[in-house]
Amino acid sequence: MDYPLLNAFLTMFWLFLWILWIFLLVKVITDIFRSQDLGGWGKAGWTLFVIVLPFLGVFVYLVAHGREMSEREMTRAREQEQAIQEYVRSTARVPSQADELGKLAQLRDHGDISDAEFQQAKAKILT
Repeated sequence: MDYPLLNAFLTMFWLFLWILWIFLLVKVITDIFRSQDLGGWGKAGWTLFVIVLPFLGVFVYLVAHGREMSEREMTRAREQEQAIQEYVRSTARVPSQADELGKLAQLRDHGDISDAEFQQAKAKILT
C-alpha cells in the first residue's frame, strides 16, 4: 500500500535531521578553529577526523570538548552583551539633573511656566 502522507512526513523528518546534522557539523568545525586550547596540529587533526569520519568525529569531539565548547559560547555571548550595553550607554545619554534644571530655567525665562510650576518641577527633579 502507498501512504503519501506518511511518505511526506518521513521525507520532511529526514530533511530536518539532515539540516540539523549539517548545523551541528558546522558548529563543531567552527568551534575547532575558534578554540584557544588546541594548537595548529590539534586543529588539523580534529578537522581531518571530523571530515573523514563525520559521525564518529563529531561524537568524540562533543564528548571530549563539549563542556569547553559551551563555556566558549557563553563567554562569547557575555562579551557581545557587554559590547551592546556599552554601545547603548555611549549613544543613549541620560540627561543629568543639571540639564533638566537648565531646561526648566529656560521655560521659566521664556514665560512658558510660572515660578510655582518651576519650583514644583525643580523639587521633583532634585528628589
